[in-house]
Amino acid sequence: MEPKIRLAYLVTHPIQYQAPLLRRIAAEPGIDLTVFFCSDFSLKSYLDPSFGKFIAWDIPLTGGYRHEILPALGRKDRLSFWRPFNYGLARRLHRGKFDVLWVHGYNRWFHWLAMAWAKIRGLKVLVRDEATRLSGSRHELKRLLKRVFFLVFRNLGDGFLAIGTLNGEYYQSYGIAPDRIFSVPYAVDNAFFQDQAREAERDREGLRRDLGLSPGRPIILFASKLSEIKRGADLLEAYIRMSPDQVREPHPYLVFIGDGDQRQSLEGRAGAMPWNSIKFLGFKNQTELPGYYDLCDVLVLPSIVEPWGLVINEVMNAGRAVVVSDQVGCGPDLVRPGENGAVFPAGDIAGLRQALLDLTGDPRKCRAMGRKSLEIINRWGFEEDVAGLKQALAYVMKNQE
Repeated sequence: MEPKIRLAYLVTHPIQYQAPLLRRIAAEPGIDLTVFFCSDFSLKSYLDPSFGKFIAWDIPLTGGYRHEILPALGRKDRLSFWRPFNYGLARRLHRGKFDVLWVHGYNRWFHWLAMAWAKIRGLKVLVRDEATRLSGSRHELKRLLKRVFFLVFRNLGDGFLAIGTLNGEYYQSYGIAPDRIFSVPYAVDNAFFQDQAREAERDREGLRRDLGLSPGRPIILFASKLSEIKRGADLLEAYIRMSPDQVREPHPYLVFIGDGDQRQSLEGRAGAMPWNSIKFLGFKNQTELPGYYDLCDVLVLPSIVEPWGLVINEVMNAGRAVVVSDQVGCGPDLVRPGENGAVFPAGDIAGLRQALLDLTGDPRKCRAMGRKSLEIINRWGFEEDVAGLKQALAYVMKNQE
C-alpha cells in the first residue's frame, strides 16, 4: 500500500461551502489532510458588512477533518491583504512532514510567504482561486502589472486547480501551461441540497400559504446580497416591465431573499407599485434556503461582477430553471441557454424581461429546464473535485521524483 500524501490546506477562515468538501477529502484513503485557518471569526456570530447584519451559520463548519487555527498578532476578526497577521505555519509544515501545500486564494501576503517557504523546503504547491476575465481589471496598467506578477507567481505554483472553464482560461492567459491546470470545480454539497429539497417539497404549499402566495402563479426568486453589483434593481425593473400596462400585477410573483445596502431603495421602488406580488424576506440561512429553492420556478442572478455564483449550484439541485447575466462565472459550465435556462447581457433589462416572460409563460418548458438543471449539476460535485485534486496531486508528486 502506497503511503498517504500529506496535504496541508491554507485558507483564510472556515467557509460554509467548503466544509463538506473538506470532510469528503479527509475521508479519501490516499490523502492525509490538515486544514490551517488564518482566522476563526466565521465560527461565531459576526457582522457581515455586505449583508448589513450579524450572521451565524447553522451548519457545522469544522467537524469531520483535522484543522488548526493559526496564531496571529493582533485582531483576527478582519480579513485584508495584511490581516490577520499570522505566523507559525512554516514550523507546522516542517513538523508535520507535509508533501503538498494547497493554498486557496493568492491575494494575501501570508499566502505568498507560505508558498515561497514551501517551495524552499521542497514541498509542492497547489493554487486554487476564483479569478476570471470577468473579475479582472479592465485598466491596461493593472493588466500589465498582473502579467508581471504572474511571471513570478506561476513559478510558485506547481499545479493550479480551476473552479470552472473561465478560471482555467484565466490561468492560461497569464502563461500557465494547460498540463498544470486541473479541474476542481466550484461545487456545493449536492446530496445535502437535494435531500433538503425533497424534504421541502412535502410542505411546499404550506410555505406558499405562509407567504401569502396564491396557488398556480409562478415564482421568480432572487437569493443573494442586495448590493449594487448583484443588480437586484435590474431584476425588479425587468419584473415591473412584465406588467402589460404598469398597473396590473405581472402573473408571476417576485421574491427577494437576502439583505444589504440596497434593500431600502428596492423596497421603496417596489412599494411605489400598486401590487402585492413582490416580497422581501430578508436573510435566510443554509438550512432554510432549500425550501425557497423548491418553491420557486426560476432563480435569477443578474450580477455585473460574479466570479462564480454558487447559488446557481444550489437551486439547480432543486431542479429549477436558472437565468444569469453574462458576467456570472458559472454560466459557461452550468447554464445552457434553451436547455436549463437563459443568459442575458448584464444590465440589459429588456433582455432579462424577455427571458422571464419566456420561462414563466410556459410552465411545461420551465419544468423541463429544471429537470435538465438537475441532470447537469449531478455531474458537477464533490466527486469531480476529489478526482481533479487526485490528478493534481499525482502530477506534482510525479514531478518530485
